[in-house]
Amino acid sequence: MNIPTSAGSAIAVARRDRSTASLASPARPKILLYSHDTFGLGNIRRSLLLGELFGSDYPQGAVLLMTGSPMIQAFRIPDRMDYVKLPCINRVNADHYEPQFLLDCAPEVRQTRSDILERTALAFRPDLLIVDKRAAGVDGELMATLRTIRRCALPTKIVVGIRDIIDEPEATRRSLRRARDLATIARYYDEVWIYGARSVFDAATEYEFPPEVTAKTHFCGYLKRPTEPRPAYTGPPRVLVTTGGGGDGTDLVTAYLEGLIALPRRVALRTTIVFGPQMPPATRMQLQARYGALADVTFVDFEPNLAQRYAESDVVVSMAGYNTVCELLSCGVRAVLVPRGQPVREQLLRARLLAARGLFDMVEPDALVPDVLLATVRAALARPVPAAAIDLDGLSRVRARVTALLADRPR
Repeated sequence: MNIPTSAGSAIAVARRDRSTASLASPARPKILLYSHDTFGLGNIRRSLLLGELFGSDYPQGAVLLMTGSPMIQAFRIPDRMDYVKLPCINRVNADHYEPQFLLDCAPEVRQTRSDILERTALAFRPDLLIVDKRAAGVDGELMATLRTIRRCALPTKIVVGIRDIIDEPEATRRSLRRARDLATIARYYDEVWIYGARSVFDAATEYEFPPEVTAKTHFCGYLKRPTEPRPAYTGPPRVLVTTGGGGDGTDLVTAYLEGLIALPRRVALRTTIVFGPQMPPATRMQLQARYGALADVTFVDFEPNLAQRYAESDVVVSMAGYNTVCELLSCGVRAVLVPRGQPVREQLLRARLLAARGLFDMVEPDALVPDVLLATVRAALARPVPAAAIDLDGLSRVRARVTALLADRPR
């Protein structure tokens, strides 16, 4: 990829080439993804899922992902997809981000990320740009890219994709106002995709989207994930404990293992613990030193594809991140959700709404103690698997929106 050495020269090249550049046909689109990457693995996994969809739908197309995720190299990159690695950042609180590794270079990291984003967009000349969650990017780092795309009249359709729930309504409304995200959507974006069901949580109403943003909004449904067949099994109940990235999963893992120790000997459970790649190594070592001798407990550092693990489980104990919930709904396994309550309450709201529909059992974060957690797990095992009576057609609707947007591009 030939990326110009300055944003100014890139703009000049884009303007000069605009009239003569051959635009991609709808069968050979160039799709650029921006992954809002900070804490956890959810955003990058969602972006890879979309990349796999687009690579399958457009085998002559090209998908380029812009991400700072330090875990991108641990995942299988779909066919027809590549990525541009940004310097890593981490969320300090709900609306504040700092470099993850280059701690003394915050201004330089912000400028570097912004420059890479802008120059990549200008060099790649995408037919479609899909932004994950933050319309202006983290700390506004996408604004230069958005302005340049529109100033140069590139034929790029721009979409922001938002998970079902961002945070509590009042906190989200404040955050959207502070970041001017709704104003940015109104001015620069063609569509808003919400990866959720309006009947579960009406983000447009709860977050007070203005009419011009609501008119661009499409509720796509939850994103169904590939599943694995359940193998025949006649042994003791199998429990999978997973905490996503694992950065804040220590309390959940500890509570489960302490509860397991306290169970009567007549209760047999076969347990797999997946720590997650962001759990500190020292913490993993401490947990294994304390609990490693437990019978029928297997410890795994990281599992990039949990589908097989779900298929081999009778109940899953997990947090309530968007991707985890979509996977659980897709594979139809019993689950006990223990949502994160801070720094945002997105997981807590999601878990409560879905538990109220009978789709999952739930333990509130402030009720996470060993005996309550294990009692909830045992109760879940005693019930039939709930039917996933929820809209899981998100990928089909994303496919339809992409087709419509590509067909609507100027020729």
